[in-house]
Amino acid sequence: MTTTDLLAALWRDYVASTPQAERIHRLLAARGELIRNDHVALRTYGGPIGIAALAAPFEALGWEPRDRYRFEDKHLVARYWQHADPALPKVFISELVLAELSAPARQIVDGLIAQLPAGFATRPDLPYAGRPWRISHADYTSLLAESEYAAWVAAFGFRVNHFTVDVSSLSTFPDLAALDAFVVEHGFALNTSGGIIKGTQADRLEQSATLADAVEVEFADRTARIPSCYYEFAKRYPLPSGELFQGFVPTSADKIFESTDVRR
Repeated sequence: MTTTDLLAALWRDYVASTPQAERIHRLLAARGELIRNDHVALRTYGGPIGIAALAAPFEALGWEPRDRYRFEDKHLVARYWQHADPALPKVFISELVLAELSAPARQIVDGLIAQLPAGFATRPDLPYAGRPWRISHADYTSLLAESEYAAWVAAFGFRVNHFTVDVSSLSTFPDLAALDAFVVEHGFALNTSGGIIKGTQADRLEQSATLADAVEVEFADRTARIPSCYYEFAKRYPLPSGELFQGFVPTSADKIFESTDVRR
């Protein structure tokens, strides 16, 4: 598998549950924009399917690990990876700290992990392998009451949670606010948790995101329409050295994690 193959597979799987991303991508292309991705983000649990397992297919293709992050309120740890080819997106992988969940929630998640097929964690297509377990809607709802993150992984398994447009590479938008206005003008709702734009120029990173699409998901006991994924936009600013800031700002990312609303 090449980097092109991997990213194409991730995008195909992502837009299947996030149709708004493909529509926004087409709208930008119709303006003559050449869209580059700032980063792709994936979610996982700990144990045999932790960050290291999910990162392995990327590391095999040249992505190298960078900074680590901790999100105390969301019970998450995270890290990002960067490729020597600047045209390739960074990879941001977060992991739920299972030990910090309540006993009932841990029991549900442990039951999901116990269903993993042999060798699943070492699959080269792990980042888009989908959901390898059965889960009831009742268990999904129980997880959702405690952790949107835990519920999302339970419902969707292994796939990209969001792609992120590199706003700095766009030529027809002067700033992130202009892109946000364009997105709203075309009928898409934005995540307003913590304000539409998370982060500041002083942080060297501004981010915004759409509200998640809602899709039909088959559970063990019923089919239900639940929030899937969102499309994100990031504008980076230079460091005193003149190089663009490449990391992430935990307080901003934390606000992105907060949204459980969906597009209407």
